[in-house]
Amino acid sequence: MSEEAIFPAVARERAGKGAARATRRSGLVPGVVYGATKDPQNIAINPRDLMKQLISGHFYNTIYTIKVEGGSDEKALPRDVQFHPVTDAPMHVDFMRLRKGARINVNIPVVFINEEECPGIAEGGTLTIVREEVELYCPVDAIPSEVECDLATVQLGDTVRISGVNLPEGVEPVIQDRDFVVANVSMQQIAEITEEDDDDGIIRDEDVDAEGGAGGEGEE
Repeated sequence: MSEEAIFPAVARERAGKGAARATRRSGLVPGVVYGATKDPQNIAINPRDLMKQLISGHFYNTIYTIKVEGGSDEKALPRDVQFHPVTDAPMHVDFMRLRKGARINVNIPVVFINEEECPGIAEGGTLTIVREEVELYCPVDAIPSEVECDLATVQLGDTVRISGVNLPEGVEPVIQDRDFVVANVSMQQIAEITEEDDDDGIIRDEDVDAEGGAGGEGEE
């Protein structure tokens, strides 16, 4: 389950581009907390605090208690961060309030376990990851930080679909009309060209297997 973390912030009295620019000039990142049928709360946060959370790898599926100095505490989930096109510095951040009992769509990372026990990999196959994360429909109080895909029984040539991923109780894929592909284990063909001792040292077309070629199997 996702961790609940504290995010310090200060209240901003005004909204709009001018107010946001003034906030950035003061060394803070402007943001907003919205949703749950309440008025939006304009906030400003320390960019160091924001970057620390961004590089954690779980920013977008972590529930934060935003402790607003000069305002009320807000329990919210990050929804969007805007970055400067040149410096990549965060320019604005959006949080969505969480209402008890609600459900929400969240992109969750997929972690592949037991690769060393995978029969397909042991036979020389390669794991090809099609989706590093999947969009899941989750209760707001039970958002997983990651979901596991067990490769212990995956054979060479097998395709791993979302039905093979271990999802927590109450969590389901947003895509319901198909059992979509998450990964596969397949053999990669590698063409090897062997240079033979010709009198002139030149490798000619007839010296190369016409059927040789590089390629791999994939799945949509």
